[in-house]
Amino acid sequence: MKQIAVLFGLIACMCVLSGSGCKKSHGNTEANLVVEIDPPNGSVQAPSIGPFNLKVTVTSAMPPNGVKIEVSAKKDDGSGSAPFFTFNINTSTSVTNIDITNTPVNVQCLVEVKVTSLTRSTNQWTGSYRYSRK
Repeated sequence: MKQIAVLFGLIACMCVLSGSGCKKSHGNTEANLVVEIDPPNGSVQAPSIGPFNLKVTVTSAMPPNGVKIEVSAKKDDGSGSAPFFTFNINTSTSVTNIDITNTPVNVQCLVEVKVTSLTRSTNQWTGSYRYSRK
């Protein structure tokens, strides 16, 4: 009789412990986005006549539904002017090449890049760089 009570107690403990252990992710895990841009993030490019190309490379695992890439370029003169260039695309390709157009002459410009997972919208990467057109 004592053996049955001990066995019952062990089974009850196993049931309680199995419910509080590690839980399965059920496919909700996703690697944090890691992105490289060229020109490099945080850089200030020497003035040039162009063309002004941007390469966005997702180096982490691509989210199952892909990513949204948003790019804007605007004057970096404190005027608060609207962007002169915007680009938005949903893609599952790891490399995206973008040609920035309509760059004003002799003004430093700020390019901002935002990459967002289409699977988990809180998984984002942001970066920027500065350049100017001669």
